[in-house]
Order: sequence, then C-alpha cells, then structure tokens
Amino acid sequence: MKKIVFILGGARSGKSSYAVELAKKLNKRTVFIATCTSFDDEMKERIKMHKAQRPKEWKIIEEGKDINSVLTSFKNKYEIILIDCLGMWISNLLSDGLKDKQIEKEVFRLIKSISKLKGVTILVSNEVGMGIVPDNPLARRFRDLLGRANQITARIADEAIFMHSGIPVAIKERGKSAKTKGNNK
Repeated sequence: MKKIVFILGGARSGKSSYAVELAKKLNKRTVFIATCTSFDDEMKERIKMHKAQRPKEWKIIEEGKDINSVLTSFKNKYEIILIDCLGMWISNLLSDGLKDKQIEKEVFRLIKSISKLKGVTILVSNEVGMGIVPDNPLARRFRDLLGRANQITARIADEAIFMHSGIPVAIKERGKSAKTKGNNK
C-alpha cells in the first residue's frame, strides 16, 4: 500500500516519537533516514537518545544532505521509509551555502523521489509558522524555506498529523483537508 504520512509539530511536541511508534505498529521492513548531524556534545546526546527509541532491526541511514540519492537507491527494498526531519535537512542545505532556489529545487526533487516509492513514507518536520518573526536574516530564511517545504509536503501527503503537546491531531486524512465546523461559505 502506497501512502505518505506527514507529521509536524513544534520543538518537543512528540513528533519524532509518534513517527517511530507509527512505524513500529506497521511492523514492516523499515529504514530510518536521520538528517541530523552531530555538531556539538549536546546534539550528540540528543542523537543518542533518539537512537535508543528505534528498533534494532531497522536499517538506519544517517544522511543530512543528499536524501534523494538514498531514496533512489532503495528500489522498493523497504516497506516503510521514515525521514526525520525536514527541518534539519533544510538547515544542513543552508549551512552548505545553497541559495533559496537551489533548496526549493531539492525539495521538489525529494517530493518526486517520494512519489515514486511504494509502501509507507513517513516524513517528520518542524512547524515554524506559529512563532514570532525571527530577529535575523538567516533564521527568517530558514523559517520561510521550511514553511514552503512543509506546505509542499502537506499537499502531496495522504495524511498530515500535527503534534501538540504529545497529542496527534489529524489535519488531513486520505487526501482531504480537515474541515472546520461552523460557517463554511
């Protein structure tokens, strides 16, 4: 069954844990693509904590930049592909000095690669549009690029889940956006 599940939320919202639990429940051949790189001791500890949550039988690939090459190499070998997370991936591309248009091109390449996969693809991302406007140009660039990547990903996803304080809230189910109650003119 081909399906794309998009999970997003703020910092410490439970998005990664929820994605891991979802993949565990599906109980199929799983590959976990980790986009985070360890650039200091505190980040190394966070990565260690995340690794402890993952089942030992999962294939783990640590790739912070060229996710597209990894995905095209699978040839439908895995039934579940979990990518955590788009925010770190965008951050890594920014750190490499890519221009906005180049990063947007990479986002579209990623979506194209994902659309060719069979099985379940779970993507995790940070929600960046609910906070204050950052006080520096790089942070605003990051917010804008990730916000656009999130919109593109949500559009193609079969399901979108917003994590709020550890609680999953379905915002899109099987290609339909969540409807609001009240006046729908």
